[in-house]
Amino acid sequence: MGKNRKKGKKTDKNNMIKRTARREAAAEKYFNALLSTITVIIFFGVIIAIGAVTAFSEKQEFSETRNGKLAEFPDFTAKKVYNGSFTSGVETYISDHFAGHDSWVTLKTVTELLSGKKESNNIYILKDRLVEKIAEPKEEIISKSVKGIRTFAEKNNVKPYLMIVPTQAEIYSSELPANAPNPDQQAFIGDIYSELSDCTVPIDVYSVLSANSSDYIYYRTDHHWTTKGAFLAYTAASKRMNFTPLTEDDYDIEHAGENFRGTFFSKVLYDGITPDTLDIWLPANGGEEPVVEITSTFDEAPAVHEGMYFREYLDVKDKYSTFFGTNQPMIRLRTGNKGGRLLIFKDSYAHCFVPFLSQHYSEITMLDLRYIQISYDQLVDVSEYDQVLIMYNASTFMSDENIKKLMF
Repeated sequence: MGKNRKKGKKTDKNNMIKRTARREAAAEKYFNALLSTITVIIFFGVIIAIGAVTAFSEKQEFSETRNGKLAEFPDFTAKKVYNGSFTSGVETYISDHFAGHDSWVTLKTVTELLSGKKESNNIYILKDRLVEKIAEPKEEIISKSVKGIRTFAEKNNVKPYLMIVPTQAEIYSSELPANAPNPDQQAFIGDIYSELSDCTVPIDVYSVLSANSSDYIYYRTDHHWTTKGAFLAYTAASKRMNFTPLTEDDYDIEHAGENFRGTFFSKVLYDGITPDTLDIWLPANGGEEPVVEITSTFDEAPAVHEGMYFREYLDVKDKYSTFFGTNQPMIRLRTGNKGGRLLIFKDSYAHCFVPFLSQHYSEITMLDLRYIQISYDQLVDVSEYDQVLIMYNASTFMSDENIKKLMF
């Protein structure tokens, strides 16, 4: 009897412990379910709220931070729905106008840096420099570009000068994260020069830029070279293009634009890099500024601007456009100086380089094939020019499908 009573008490105690454990487990399960429900409600609430703000807020046409025109809502047509362009257009529109876009980009960059990454949005974030992650060369595009240059030379019976400029990713490759993918631009430039050596005159600017890498020759937050970098290339070009360059002492250097944050900054919105300074080099002997004709559309007369420097851009984010304004199909300078006529096919690296050349030519015409949908010979007569220069940075030359237009 005594043993049975003890056994019964022990069983009751065990059952009580089990019931207590079940109640605690049920309470914990309820709490976790409630917490999950609240989390889901908050998450979707935030998404819905951001979506509502995105949908009903006033839409900007241009973002100064991103330095570009924002996407418009695509037209709804059966064809666009069928080929998928309507859906992709809506995605781009939402991405461009997403509420708090800049804050999200900054948060993403900071989060990736805290996790140990040194790259965000294809930009390497170094100690005090932003550098673009360069994609591998696209052989099909390069082959067509090379063919375009060769065809141009043969068609016009001219031997153009060819300048391919290395970017920061090459000159500062030793500062990139270990094992970071980075095409060998020096080898690439050498291969292109060798392949076109029979029909072009290559201009080596790699050597002078590499030798002066410790100088301020590239912007820290933008994809362009600085005016100092362009000046070094100008001195190297003079040896091949047969003019006597001015020296650095022949210029008054104006620190025209402070707190310049360029295209790389726009991709990561990271404030940990020292802002850039934009310099304008003005000949110390003075002289009149060239008359600059800007052709935006070919069915209208060109706009005329007095001088090469569009100083209104010093007051906005896109300070590099101080040099000749924004990218345009055709820009012509009438310098009033003695010298021949020069035709340049180029990207925007030419914009802070050409002011140096303006001292040695009476007229310079720049064509940007990215913005020209007709044959170049409908715009210019190559035979009227004394020299032709084809000038691109290496990253553009590796990927731009427009250089092939030289063959048409």
